[in-house]
Amino acid sequence: MIANRQTGLVYRNPRPEFRSRHTWHPTLVRFDDGELLVTFDIAEADVALDYRTWATHSTDAGAAWTAPERVVPDPPGRPTTQSVRSNCVSDGSVVAMGALMYRDDPDKSVVNVPTLGYTEMELILTRSQDRGHTWSPMERIAPPLVGPAFEVCHSITELSDGRWVWPTSTWMGWDGDAPNGMNAILLVSEDQGRTWPSYITEFDRWDENILHWEQHFLELRDGRWLTAAWAVSLDTNKTLPTPYAVSDDQGAAWTHGLTGFLAQTTKTIELPDGRILAVYRRNDEPGLWATTARLDGTTWVNDETVALWRGQASGMTGDTNPGEELAQLKFGFPQMVLEPDGSVFLVFWCEEDCIKNIRWLRLSV
Repeated sequence: MIANRQTGLVYRNPRPEFRSRHTWHPTLVRFDDGELLVTFDIAEADVALDYRTWATHSTDAGAAWTAPERVVPDPPGRPTTQSVRSNCVSDGSVVAMGALMYRDDPDKSVVNVPTLGYTEMELILTRSQDRGHTWSPMERIAPPLVGPAFEVCHSITELSDGRWVWPTSTWMGWDGDAPNGMNAILLVSEDQGRTWPSYITEFDRWDENILHWEQHFLELRDGRWLTAAWAVSLDTNKTLPTPYAVSDDQGAAWTHGLTGFLAQTTKTIELPDGRILAVYRRNDEPGLWATTARLDGTTWVNDETVALWRGQASGMTGDTNPGEELAQLKFGFPQMVLEPDGSVFLVFWCEEDCIKNIRWLRLSV
């Protein structure tokens, strides 16, 4: 059974009466000696001009965390905000990849609410040799296709063959132009992130006016690739049943299906016995939920579903356009790592008592 054994806070504004500091989008690394690294975004508000990614560490299983430190310094020139997602690769270094978003007009948001289009951006990458305490100068990334923008929803994943993939989605430009739709893709690098000359498409139903975003990608221990995404109809603004895709030929072909739950921002991890643990913001019930599942061939079969945290009602009901509803979300973006005893350590952002903070859970599965 899935059981929530412990919970605590990674970060919460220590002086809310003095300044506004809210948090979003944690990513999580566990090093071999048990040290934990969490990078996450801090800002005064959802699209504030001080939106940046910060890093914090714990050496006592999450009981205490260091004061957050900036990951990407502000580049000279045009005003920007930044958001990156981090992961550890096989040489022991930490890499963080995301976007530099240009904010020339201080009164303009990141997302154009009527069109869902994104502000002008560049993809960026930075590296750390000391577990995320200091970072290399920012590297600008040339994508292999026109977005014109790209979703920052995932950290780099290193494949067993040494390639790196960065799961993302193509995204509309500010005025609504989407020459490649809004589809879930993998950017591919064969030189440890220096260049990204190719991509693989996982979900594409753009001809049906359906977008796929907030994907999560896994390379399973048997070599297959598994990805799950959040699908939304732009005709109805409604979240659709959660899709997944499986590939046994490194993305050349995909078998698509439905997970059997209705979720947003689903994230997954492979358990020691080969089952899949999926954690998500449920669309039809309040709170953060978890489901254990298994793949019967290429068919997703659910075993158990439980609520992990019921602190807020779920968002994105479809009652208005997706751009407006994105700004009203109260929690999400769960990230997980396995611990040596088989438990799962999980972080997510959530609003509690009007403050958005980063919370952790330790699960038995």
